[in-house]
Amino acid sequence: MDLLSDILSHMRLTGTLYFRTSFTSPWGVRVPSFENVARFHFAHKGNCFVRIDGESDPLPLGQGDFVIITRGASHTLYCDPKTEDQALMLDQVVELSGFDGNGALVYGDQGTDQETQLVCGHFAFDQHANHPLIDALPSNIHIKNYGETAGRWMENTLRVIGAEAGTAGLGADLIALKLSEIIFAQALRTYLTTDGVDQPVFAGFANPNIARVLKAIHTDPASAWSLEELSQIAGMSRTSFVTKFTNCLSTTPLAYITHWRMQMARKSLIETDAPIITIAETVGYQSEAAFGRVFKKQFQIAPATYRREHQRHA
Repeated sequence: MDLLSDILSHMRLTGTLYFRTSFTSPWGVRVPSFENVARFHFAHKGNCFVRIDGESDPLPLGQGDFVIITRGASHTLYCDPKTEDQALMLDQVVELSGFDGNGALVYGDQGTDQETQLVCGHFAFDQHANHPLIDALPSNIHIKNYGETAGRWMENTLRVIGAEAGTAGLGADLIALKLSEIIFAQALRTYLTTDGVDQPVFAGFANPNIARVLKAIHTDPASAWSLEELSQIAGMSRTSFVTKFTNCLSTTPLAYITHWRMQMARKSLIETDAPIITIAETVGYQSEAAFGRVFKKQFQIAPATYRREHQRHA
């Protein structure tokens, strides 16, 4: 499995679609903040503005554009800067529109040809799931003409989502939901190879020498990796490798290995009934005690307690 797929699968990416909109001018919607999610909006038809709280300038969202608000910050969607301050809270808009979860969320004056169709939702990961790649994301990812940027297949995917979201067709919700997870992964891949290529952490995935090391770690995380072995894979001296890796990933090679092992262990604890010693050995620890110490340092809770807590909440 490639690096990005491996990371997202262990973090258990899930997509949630809220609705497909049909907004006609004048309109404005204030979306409240939501912790631990990345909200997204895709302009299926028409255009609007997005002002994210804490950001100085609004984002113009043109037809075909896609934006991910990576940390769930509150934001305002609106059609005209002149009426931005008249935007209503999302729950008010839902109530006024009579939206019941079926079909499109229709709001605004009827009979106008200035319509904006958005596909809106959010992405989320498991509780305690994290990775430097996700932590390093900017406050928003704005990809203009997303379908064209990502390729013809993505353009077709977005059209399918726009057509399926909120319809009454059999399987429409599941189809739109699963496709939404695909567009998040594709958005990260697009950012990774464009604006993010020189940014901290993303630079490590873009650098071929460091990427080889990351691939080796993810392929065999339980291996007793040494800095000498990792530097040989990178084709660099030990000192140069450690410096380059740390500068690119904002963490040391051994700290990255430990972090990823604990993420794998966390996922195994909540998804399987495997004995803790088996999980410990799978991620490179020969004793349950040694594994437990590292796990507790990472999550402030013992592995067995973590499993019980998750099962109780589930």
